Amino acid sequence: MSNIHPSAVIEDGARIDPSAKVGPLCVIGPHVVLEQDVVLKSHVVVSGQTIVGAGTEIFSFAVIGEIPQDLKFKGEATRLVIGKRNRIREHVTMNCGTEGGGGVTRVGDDGLFMAGCHIAHDAIVGDRVIVVNSAAIAGHCVLEDDVIVGGLSGIHQWVRIGQGAIIGAVTMVTNDVIPYGLVQAPRGDLDGLNLVGLKRGGVARSDITALRAAFQMLAQGEGTFHDRARRLGEETESPYVRQIVDFVMADTGRHFLTPK
Repeated sequence: MSNIHPSAVIEDGARIDPSAKVGPLCVIGPHVVLEQDVVLKSHVVVSGQTIVGAGTEIFSFAVIGEIPQDLKFKGEATRLVIGKRNRIREHVTMNCGTEGGGGVTRVGDDGLFMAGCHIAHDAIVGDRVIVVNSAAIAGHCVLEDDVIVGGLSGIHQWVRIGQGAIIGAVTMVTNDVIPYGLVQAPRGDLDGLNLVGLKRGGVARSDITALRAAFQMLAQGEGTFHDRARRLGEETESPYVRQIVDFVMADTGRHFLTPK
């Protein structure tokens, strides 16, 4: 109890690890779990059936685990599961899931969610994801590992963003984005590859060369986008190109952003 400020409101039933710290004027709901070394700054609200993973730090005025912004939601018991070592900055909102979307919103480990961004119901967010200030991730989206979403951007519901992709600032994304893609412009053009991210990640030059060749084939090859991806899968030996192929061939409810 020495780690819990006396002005915090902790409802009966909440489970708080003795190592967790809860700052002034925080409100913790009855079904919340705070794991080891979680830190809540002042004025944080955590509600719903929410698990906050070990080492995660949540800054002032964030609202975590509230009901979805979905008129179909009728009060069913759904969850928000947040992984380890995330940094969730001021005024961030993350909502629980809905029955129609699987019942859980899930956030991975080691993410950075900057001030004012939003993670909506039933979103699945991978590890090491960065969502910049005031960006919004709509319901049912999938953000794979190492994705970066620029400030003031919006990701349309049901969109998938492949691993290592980067979305530029002030961009609206309405279709799926291939792994390692670079998306920019107001309506979201697939404008190349996230070469800076690949190099910083230590990807071998041979794999980057293979990715560049694959991107050109997807942009200029014969047949439909799926036809080109299928041919890539038959020809490539690069695991990075194979990742793009598998992403394109997977089931999706949306079209893809394609190279211009």
